[in-house]
Parts: sequence; structure tokens; C-alpha cells
Amino acid sequence: MQLTQYTDYSLRVLIYLGLNQDRRTTISEISEAYDISRNHLVKVVHQLSSNGWITTIRGKSGGMHLAFPPHQINIGTIIRQTEPHMNLLECFDNPNDKCVISPACSLKRTRHQARKAFMDVLDQHTLADAIGNRSADIIRIFEVKSEQKRVAI
Repeated sequence: MQLTQYTDYSLRVLIYLGLNQDRRTTISEISEAYDISRNHLVKVVHQLSSNGWITTIRGKSGGMHLAFPPHQINIGTIIRQTEPHMNLLECFDNPNDKCVISPACSLKRTRHQARKAFMDVLDQHTLADAIGNRSADIIRIFEVKSEQKRVAI
């Protein structure tokens, strides 16, 4: 199963905020840290804020932070919100299903079971699990990347 880039960016934003819970973070900072388009992140941050996962503050000393502790943010829930259709194949989308064998296809049930199993596993994990005990390593990666950028300039 492949998730969209939008979902990937959503999870990255949440991980970054989870690593920096002690302060407000800006879209520009996250964009630079991950080398992702700021415009893409604006859309991601807007949805995460609308769904109540992050709190944003506008203005000169503004920024964003997690609205909940990382252990209360469920990965499966985030993915359901950023991947509302999760249609692996055309036959998963009944109104648009044009496959002639769809009514008799026995693989359809198997694919639905696979999607459910995938989401069941994700439902067992939180943002805290995604950060894990490697938060210091992840922060060091961002610091090294930032230092390399400064040296290159």
C-alpha cells in the first residue's frame, strides 16, 4: 500500500512538532528541515490545525505546536483523515467502479481484508511510537543537515 505525499508530509510535520514540544515551530523551519516546499506544508498545516491536531498562533511571535501529547495522537486516525478514500483499486470506489468482473471478483474481499489489516496495525501506534527512543538521533540529523547548509553557503 502506498500513502500519498500529503500524508507523508502530515506525519513529518507531526514528528517535527513532537520533537520540539518545548517551543513553537514555524512552517518555514519545518520546510527547511525536511527540504519540502513551504506551499505544500501550508496546506498540510491548515488541515492538521482544522482537525485539531496542532495549534497555530499567527503573528510575529507565532508558530505552531501539538495540541495533544504525542502518545495521544493515533497514526491510524491521522492517516484516515489525510487519505479519506484509501481506494487501492478502482473497485474500492463503488460509484466509479467500471471493472466488468467486479460483481463476481473474489479478490475484492481479500483486498478489503488487507486494507483493514493495514489500518489495524496503524491504529495500534501513536506519534510517540513514531518518534520512539530515537528522538535524539533524529534531532542530530536535523542539526547536521542545518550545519552542512551553513557551510555550503
